[in-house]
Amino acid sequence: MSKIEVNAHQIATIAVQRFAEAGSRRVLIAIAGAPGSGKSTLAECAVEMINNKHAQSAALFPMDGYHYDDTVLEQMGRRAFKGAIDTFDANGLRHMLKRLKANEDDVVAVPVFDRSIEIARAGANLIANSTDIIVCEGNYLLARQPPWDRLKEIFDFTVFVDVDKEQLRHRLQQRWRGFGLGETEIIRKVEENDLPNGMAIIEGSAEPDLRIDNN
Repeated sequence: MSKIEVNAHQIATIAVQRFAEAGSRRVLIAIAGAPGSGKSTLAECAVEMINNKHAQSAALFPMDGYHYDDTVLEQMGRRAFKGAIDTFDANGLRHMLKRLKANEDDVVAVPVFDRSIEIARAGANLIANSTDIIVCEGNYLLARQPPWDRLKEIFDFTVFVDVDKEQLRHRLQQRWRGFGLGETEIIRKVEENDLPNGMAIIEGSAEPDLRIDNN
C-alpha cells in the first residue's frame, strides 16, 4: 500500500472502532491540515475504505463549502485573501456539524465548493441518516481561534496532517499549474496567500488525537 493508503487505513479503522464504541450512534471524524497537506486525498481514501472494506457506511463532508461568496468577500475587502480563516462561515459550519451529529433528519443537504469556478454550491450533496460515519476535512477544523475553537468538541476523533513548508510550497504550486495558471500568478497566489495561510494553520491548530506525517 502507498503511504496515503496506510494512513487512510489507520483512520478508517479508528473511525469504525469509534462507531462501535458509540453504540452505533453516528460519529464525526475531523481531518485537518494546511492546503496542500494531502488531507483531502486522505479523507477521500478513508471514506472509500470504510465503505468498501467495513460493514459501515461513510460520507465525506469538506468544510470548503462554507467559503463566503466572492460578492461578500468583495464587500469585506477580503477577496484577495480568499481561503484565510476569516473568509469562511465558521458558525454556519458549526451548526451544520451539530445537525449532522444529531442525525435527526432523513437527509441533509450540504454545500460543496466547486474549485472549477471557485464558488460554493448550496445543497450540492446529500447525506442520508443511514450514514454511520462522516469524515469532515478542512483547514481550520482544529483552529484555536474563536469561534473555530468550538468545533473540536463536536468530533469523536481528530487528525492533523503534518507536512513541511517546502513540501507545501511545491504542492501548492503544482495544484495551481493543474488549473492552467501562469507562473507569475501562481507565485503570487502561493507566496501571498496559500503558503502564509498554511503556516498559520499549522501554528494555530489545537493538538489532535492523531498526527500523521504526510511528507
